[in-house]
Amino acid sequence: MEERRQTIEYKFLRQNTHHPVPKKRFTFAIYLGLFHLAFMVLMGFFTKYNLGDGVSAGKNGSNLYAMFMDVHSMMFIGFGFLMTFLKRYGYGAVGLNFIIAAYVLEWSILIRGWLEAGIHGESDFTLDVKSLLVADFCAAAVLISFGAVIGKASLSQLIIMATFEVVIQGVNELIGLHYLKAYDVGESIYVHIFGAYFGLAVSKVLQGTKEIESTKESSHYHSDLFAMIGTIFLFLYWPSFNSAVAVDEGQTRAIVNTFLAITASCISTFIISLLVGKGRLNMVHIQNATLAGGVAVGAVADMQIEPFGAMIIGTVAGILSTLGFQFLTPRLNESFVHDTCGVNNLHGMPGLLSGIASAIVAATATRDKYNGNRLYTFYPSRVPSLNSTEFANLSLDATDFANGGLGRTAVMQGGYQLAAIGVTLAMAIIGGIITGYIMKLPIIEQIEDIEEMFDDEPNWLTPEDYSLKLTEVRVQSREGDEEMQEKRMLSTST
Repeated sequence: MEERRQTIEYKFLRQNTHHPVPKKRFTFAIYLGLFHLAFMVLMGFFTKYNLGDGVSAGKNGSNLYAMFMDVHSMMFIGFGFLMTFLKRYGYGAVGLNFIIAAYVLEWSILIRGWLEAGIHGESDFTLDVKSLLVADFCAAAVLISFGAVIGKASLSQLIIMATFEVVIQGVNELIGLHYLKAYDVGESIYVHIFGAYFGLAVSKVLQGTKEIESTKESSHYHSDLFAMIGTIFLFLYWPSFNSAVAVDEGQTRAIVNTFLAITASCISTFIISLLVGKGRLNMVHIQNATLAGGVAVGAVADMQIEPFGAMIIGTVAGILSTLGFQFLTPRLNESFVHDTCGVNNLHGMPGLLSGIASAIVAATATRDKYNGNRLYTFYPSRVPSLNSTEFANLSLDATDFANGGLGRTAVMQGGYQLAAIGVTLAMAIIGGIITGYIMKLPIIEQIEDIEEMFDDEPNWLTPEDYSLKLTEVRVQSREGDEEMQEKRMLSTST
């Protein structure tokens, strides 16, 4: 009677993939340390608490804090894990997202505070929950840009990018809100459009004329699962992102509209992904395009667009984003600009859709639709001028609009919404190009070797099982007959 035994022995051999640490790598710690020290000093000189009336409900109270925590979770968990799809860049996705967001929060509090103080002719500014929320919005713009250059920029370059982008994004939003008076409650114009095209402009400059093609720029089963954690977090909390700064009944509309829009984009993404995938779903589509409705409805989230209108916007956004990932991104990566995470599809194009929707909604908004003077809560620029007959007929003397407004018509306001898109695109692209060239200065560490792109090992202490060769030795033996057969299968564990 023959007895068969089979033994499988695995031998793990550490690959010789140690990368020498360039001296410029230490500039990251130097830059970060100097900036952090400067931020602490500046905080001491220019900031103080705005305690208000404690934790009352309202703009500075506990209700806003709940919204803030939802948005805060989106920055660190949502964006961080969404980028872990790269099979050899998980540490970089979560870790660099962590430090970039923390750095931007400190810096943007100062920049936004100075900008607001400058408008009111003050020298210092106060901090409250809303200040922290606005800092998170700014962090979202920078993290969107990070998605365009992830795996291709050094640690030092990312800090430089964040430093300049916070300033440019803050100035752009100041122009849009205070001078153009273009309304964007969900930050689709000032965060999503800006972050996407600023990042793509930086990516184009860093890329230059070389083609970026690496086998490491791909996913595996487990990295895609981790990325879905980010997707689910963003999906759940997006209504808070779009409604956090909305007021009164507008906040309820923003929650409902975002809920419906992002649900609609999820459904349309699955449908289109099945169709273009010839019966199979593409995880890239599911991780990203399902969220496009949240972006696309942002600029009109608290408006009277009706539930079916929110669903239409979300459905169109899901279709647009899925088709972008399927057809547009591969062509852009090959011929024009490399977009690692596809930010053009998730943030850029849906953001443009939202901006256009905001222009249409603004151009068709009437006092009847918004219960009379409530219209001016959303479009204060449409308040008639102080000495006009129309102003006198509206009885606005005892309201927040007692000083009158710009007297814009609905169509004029729609035009200013479009103008805000144009200004944002110009600021993002020009600012991104300038920042990209600054990031390429010789004193700043750069990633020149494509083999070091999309790889954690040059920047992180990685565990033994990060880069391994798996040797499988199968030993087969029979009783009474010593016959050994070794079969070695080498595969890289990734």
